[in-house]
Amino acid sequence: MEENPWKTKSRKSLYSNPWIELEEHQVVTPAGTDGLYGKVKFKNKAMAILPVDEELNTWLVGQFRYTIDEYSWEIPEGGSPIGEDVLEGAKRELKEETGLAAERWTPIMRFHTSNSVTDEEGFAYLAQDLTPGETAFEDTEKIEVKKLPLKEAVQKVLDGEITDVISVAVLLKAARMLGV
Repeated sequence: MEENPWKTKSRKSLYSNPWIELEEHQVVTPAGTDGLYGKVKFKNKAMAILPVDEELNTWLVGQFRYTIDEYSWEIPEGGSPIGEDVLEGAKRELKEETGLAAERWTPIMRFHTSNSVTDEEGFAYLAQDLTPGETAFEDTEKIEVKKLPLKEAVQKVLDGEITDVISVAVLLKAARMLGV
C-alpha cells in the first residue's frame, strides 16, 4: 500500500537547535484512532564516505559518542546543510576527518536513519584515487583515524565491533560492490 493512511491534525515545534527540530504531531492513526507522534526533523542531509585505495584498504574514524556513552568506530560521516550539494559536503567531510581527497566518487546508496522517528535522509559514496593531506577536525570532534584492509573493517561489522548503522550498511554494500 503506497497511500499514506496517516492524517495529521496539527503539529507544533517543541525544541529547535542548529541541527534538529523536535515536533509533536496530533494524528489520526491508520486504524482511525486519535494519536500522538513525535518527529525529529533534521536540518542537514547525512553523508557517509567509504574511502578505498588501490590495495583495498579503507579508513575508519573513532570517537566517543555522547548520545550512546560509548566509543564508536565508523566510516567518515557528517552533515550537509539542506540545499548544499551532498557530494560537495561529502568531499569536505572526508578531508576534515581523514585528510584524504579523492578523484573518483561513486554513489553507494541513499538511506534513512531510524525512519520511525526522524526524517533524516542520507547519501553514501565510495571515494577512490585518494591523495593524503591534513585533517581539519571541528571543535566538537576528538577523532582517531585508522587505516585497515576493507576486509578487516567488514569483519568488524560481522563481529559486532562496528555498530553505527550507517557504517554497517555502507561497509556491507560496498564490500559486495567491490567483491570483498
